[in-house]
Amino acid sequence: MHVSRRTVLAVAAGGLLTGCSRSAAPSPAPASPTPASSPSSVAATGSPPPSTPPAAIPSKAEIVARYGKQTPTSWGLTVPGALSRLPASGKTAALTFDACGGKGGGDYDRALIEFLRQRSVPATLFINSRWIEENPSVFKELATDSLFEIANHGTRHLPLSVAGRSAYRIPGTRNAGEVYDEVSGNRAKLTDLLGRPPRFFRSGTAYCDDVAAKIVTDLGERFASFDVNGDGGATFTPAQVHQAMQSVRPGSVVIGHMNHPKGGTAAGMRLAVPHLLDTGYTFVRLSDAVKA
Repeated sequence: MHVSRRTVLAVAAGGLLTGCSRSAAPSPAPASPTPASSPSSVAATGSPPPSTPPAAIPSKAEIVARYGKQTPTSWGLTVPGALSRLPASGKTAALTFDACGGKGGGDYDRALIEFLRQRSVPATLFINSRWIEENPSVFKELATDSLFEIANHGTRHLPLSVAGRSAYRIPGTRNAGEVYDEVSGNRAKLTDLLGRPPRFFRSGTAYCDDVAAKIVTDLGERFASFDVNGDGGATFTPAQVHQAMQSVRPGSVVIGHMNHPKGGTAAGMRLAVPHLLDTGYTFVRLSDAVKA
């Protein structure tokens, strides 16, 4: 079935990231990160260890003092400091898949992950704290697979704002302190489980303002956006996913979802990825292309 580019763009605009739950869990995030490892840590190989010791992470009070009175100048999917394309040259691209958790967002697209394994295609998986709680055994399985890199998709799956901005009717964080909580809560969980902190962060809906992006950087991570919307928030049919993936160019970062097995993501990627491989593309994890 042929799907026009106009149709794909219209669906993307109307429901960009509906694959992520529209409701945030009411429980507050931890006030500060936990130590870098614990006896229950997963011996993960999905992300290379940092080449240098990590810098000290500021406390919540320090973040509020530093950014609490700053006014954002930009808001959206691409803000200063965000990673939306790879710096690598050549026909290299990155597949990234979000797992959002919460109401309607806690499922697992095993067919998608098994396809990536069959073709030895690496990917960066942005996983929300709620999804981990709903899928602990699957998370452990993914975390120990060197094909995948685990990244931070937030604690309550909120748009990241120091001014209370909303995206797709999802209220965002309201101030610098809440930005800290949204990033650091799941950062602490992932650090405890993986034995190392994640390197990349993507907010719920992928929306962010420039001040919040600076806070992410200060907390030791890089805000990751994208330049190809691969599945329209898990709303695309396989044909629409295939067509959207035709927009991949050297350096592209693709966003998709791994929490909606009934969507068209897996089948669409099965159509699109082999063609890209046949035309000379190489897929990498974000950490493979973006060095510390």
